Parts: sequence; structure tokens; C-alpha cells
Amino acid sequence: MAKKTYKSYKKLADSEIGIIRKTGSGRIKVALAYPNSYHVGMSNLGFQSVYRQFNKIEHVVCERFFLPENGYETTGRVTTIESGRPVSEFDIIAFSVSFENDYPNILTLLEKAGLPLKSSDRGPPHPLVIAGGVTCFLNPEPVAPYIDLFLIGEAEAMLYRFFDFFEPEIDRKTSLQTLARNVPGTYVPEFFTPTYNRDGTIASFKPVCDVPDKISRTFLKDLSLEPTCSSIITPNTTFDSTFLIEVGRGCPHGCRFCGAGFIYRPPRFRPIDLLQKCMNRGMKITDKIGLVGAAVSDLPGIEKLCEKSLKKDIKISFSSLRADTMTPELVSVLSKSKVKTATIAPDAGSNRLRKVINKGITEEDVLSATETFVESGILNLKLYFMIGLPTETMDDVEEITVLCKKIKHTFLKSSRLKKRIGEITVSLNSFVPKPFTPFQWCGMDDVSTLKIKIKKIKTGLKRIANIRVNADVPRWAYIQALLSRGDRKVAQILSLAHKTHGNWAQTLKASPVNPDFYALRERTLGELFPWDFIDHGISKSFLKKEYKKGIQGKTSPPCPMESCNKCGVCREDT
Repeated sequence: MAKKTYKSYKKLADSEIGIIRKTGSGRIKVALAYPNSYHVGMSNLGFQSVYRQFNKIEHVVCERFFLPENGYETTGRVTTIESGRPVSEFDIIAFSVSFENDYPNILTLLEKAGLPLKSSDRGPPHPLVIAGGVTCFLNPEPVAPYIDLFLIGEAEAMLYRFFDFFEPEIDRKTSLQTLARNVPGTYVPEFFTPTYNRDGTIASFKPVCDVPDKISRTFLKDLSLEPTCSSIITPNTTFDSTFLIEVGRGCPHGCRFCGAGFIYRPPRFRPIDLLQKCMNRGMKITDKIGLVGAAVSDLPGIEKLCEKSLKKDIKISFSSLRADTMTPELVSVLSKSKVKTATIAPDAGSNRLRKVINKGITEEDVLSATETFVESGILNLKLYFMIGLPTETMDDVEEITVLCKKIKHTFLKSSRLKKRIGEITVSLNSFVPKPFTPFQWCGMDDVSTLKIKIKKIKTGLKRIANIRVNADVPRWAYIQALLSRGDRKVAQILSLAHKTHGNWAQTLKASPVNPDFYALRERTLGELFPWDFIDHGISKSFLKKEYKKGIQGKTSPPCPMESCNKCGVCREDT
């Protein structure tokens, strides 16, 4: 079975870019996993970037493996793509985790690798199991019993130092203590013990040995010397043979529900000349360039960057664009790239609720962007909304329907001039409170309430021609909230889900831990969170102020992207 899996991967038409192939002899061998399918993993630029970073280190050789397409049903050991060797023979198994709902897949892959699931049950000759990625930056605790060591921070700022201190031959506990004491951002769960209050909340979270009691995330302060772009081009991903380029990290706008807007502070953009070099590199391989980031349209000089490439007949796509930044020049870039569908994310239907979440765009911005898109020949629109946001009423839910009808009216008026009418796709996503955001204190709507809201919107738009409504599954959003906000006790639920092969209805029914306690409960302002041991630089008092302002419907200005005393991230520079 291992050979079959390996051969099927080798049939993929992948093109590696700048990866120097080395033999494993005398080098530390790392098996890097994205805990999902090949298709999903290779669509993730962060995963590709970490793969490149591992292989840039002279005495390290890194190979990839993924969750088999048929998941639980696959038999046989998991092997790597590059050599077809069992991952259990490597020195390190590393997980790059971007989504909480992939946590259960970590257990599946550990089992298929032939390893004990719990860190406490592993020892020589088992590989060291480490994990990183944005989900681990937010809250690693639900999966902590299964991981030996977490890297809390950006790979470019951590990996070289990590491998300065990691030695496969030395005693496991000694190695972990050495890493925890000498590599900033290293979190070893077994060195920390939580205690609990009688109501189930955390009373304390302290180290049991001589390691830092706070884990400070590491980050690359200057992105100008470190490009992040595709290491592998493949047609077997969401971005079909597209060369992806990260334009920056973080977002200045401070939407109160968005983790990326806070844990990646301060927002950083790459200089245009570096991005141009990346584009030139990509254009030698493919005619599709994808610009990636939480705030792509905020990149200074983005129109100039794109215009140069369009002269060479290159198709350019963007991961995110804001309605209030849709200049005619930027929309022209989309049109010339033959983009057929543009995306707008109002997130809330009413201006009131957009103030609550600090979205920073108005209904007028949304309608103006719609008009600009259609007039430029982009006839299909995707609209993203969230339901279940803090303070949301059924009137706010109704406003989603009202706004969609206004967008349709503007859409039709502009489309008639083109004598072609496209389609509007409305995407409804359930709000999930995230750590390190102002809304981390909020509870989530229960599943039945979310279903009622979805039904109300679908009914309101049912008879509107050329509008299609898609909605996420509230039950999956509930599970995401459980895994986003849980402490170590939630690891018991993950273990149950693994035993039931992902039957979450059965898992939640049999759980000894009340999942509602984590997903639905509103937190008190004085509560100690499972993730409070991580220091992202943002003061909790700042997040509290933002939370209170949000509940009151008050807005805050964007991050000035220069040293100030507001959120605490730049305190070392002031």
C-alpha cells in the first residue's frame, strides 16, 4: 500500500522551484505534513514556505507527506512523496497546521505512521513530533497531549536557531529542555501544568521546570530580504498551476473577529522591487500569478506592480480585496487578467453591525465596488457574510437580504449596459470566536439559531433571479469553536473522535467533557484563557477595550503601521 501511495503521488506533474535536493546521509531528516489531502496542502503557501525553509538548512533534508485521500480507510504505513520511506524512520515529524478542523487528522497520521498517539507514550526510536502554523499560534492546547513541541512563530525567524540546538542522538527530555530554554517561541506542553477552578475554568498555567513561563512568538520584523512564494507549481491544487507570492503579513484594519489582524501585528509589506523579482521568477514558469495576503489591496504601489506584469500577458489574481480600495486602476488589472468573478466581503448586512466588528466599509463602498466591477467587464460577484456576530439581531440578519437586493439592483443596472448578466453568489459563514481577538470573550450562537438565520436569508433571496446562496454547516463551525477555544481537556474529545473515525455526533454525545462549555459560553473579562501563556505582544487590556467598544458599536482607526503605544506590540520600539 505504501508503494501504491508513493507511485500515485509521483504521477503528479509537479515543478519544484529552488529546492536543492540532498541525500539524507549524515543530515537531520524531517517529514513535513499538512494534516489534510495533497490537494489542500499544496494549495497552502505557508506549507510550501516551511518546506523551502527546512530544505534551505544545509544539514537538514525535508520530505512531504499528507493525509491519504480515503483517510481512515487506508491501510499500511504513511510514506513521504520524495523517497517513499515510512515517516516513522525520520528524525522529526513536523505538522504545519492552518485550520482547527484539521486537528483530528494529526491523530490519524500519527496512527498511520505507527506511533503512539500521546507524547508521553513515545520515546526512542520514535521521531520527535513538532507542530507550527497559524492555528498553533492561536491555541495549541486541544492537541497539546499529542505533540512533543510547538514552534510559536514564523519559520524564517525560528528554524535556523532550532536546528542549532536540536541533536537527534541525545536524550529526548534533555533535548526538549535545551530547545525550550534556548529557542524563543518553543513550547513543550509536558513542561507546563494547568490547574482548574471548581467551575471548570483555568486557575493557573505554570511551568514545572526551569523554562520561560511565557512563550513569546517570534516574527520576521523586516520582510524585505525574505521572499515567500511557491516552491512547487502543480495543477493538482485549488490554484491550478499558479505561482503564489505573499505580498505581506497582517492587516492594518483591525476587524474584531479576525485573528490575522492581531497575531501578525505589526502589519508588514514587502517592497515592490522584491515582489517584482518574484513575479519575474514566476513568469518564467507559468502565466498565472497569485498575490496572497490578508490585505493585498493595501500594498503601496500595487497598481504599478500589476501593470508591468499585464504588459507580458500574465493573469493576476488576488486572495483578498476590500470594497473601499477598489480603484479603477486596480479593477482594470482584474479585468485585463480575464478575472470572471470578483469577491466582496461586507461581512455584515447592516452598517450598525459593521461598526461593531470594525469592518471599516459602508454600504456605499460595497455598491460602488459592485458598479466598478461590472462596468469593467467582471460580471460575476461573490459576497461573503457572517452570521451569529456579537450583538446581532434578526433585523441585522434581514439586512443581509436587503443589502443583497441592493447589490443585485446595482449589478443589473450596470450589467444592462454590457448586455450580459452574470451571477451573484452569496456565501454565509458562521461566526467563530477566535483567541487573541477582541471577540475572544464572546460566546457563539448555538447550531439551531444559526440554522434559523441561514434559512431566513435563503428564504428572502430564494425568488431573486441570478442569486445563489451557499452556507457553511453550523455543526462544523461549532466543532471549530470547540477546537479554537478549548483547553487540554478537549484532547479527550479529539481522542473520541479518532476512535469513532470522525463521527462527531457520536463523539459529542459520548464526551465526558461538555463541549458547550467551550464553544457557546461567554467568557468573563477576568478569566484566564488556555492560550494566555502565549505572548503575541498585544496587551490583553487593549483587546478588552476593543471588545467593549465593539459591543457599544464604536469604531477604531486602523493600525498606523508605525510605533505607537496603543496595542502594545511596538512597546519595545517606543
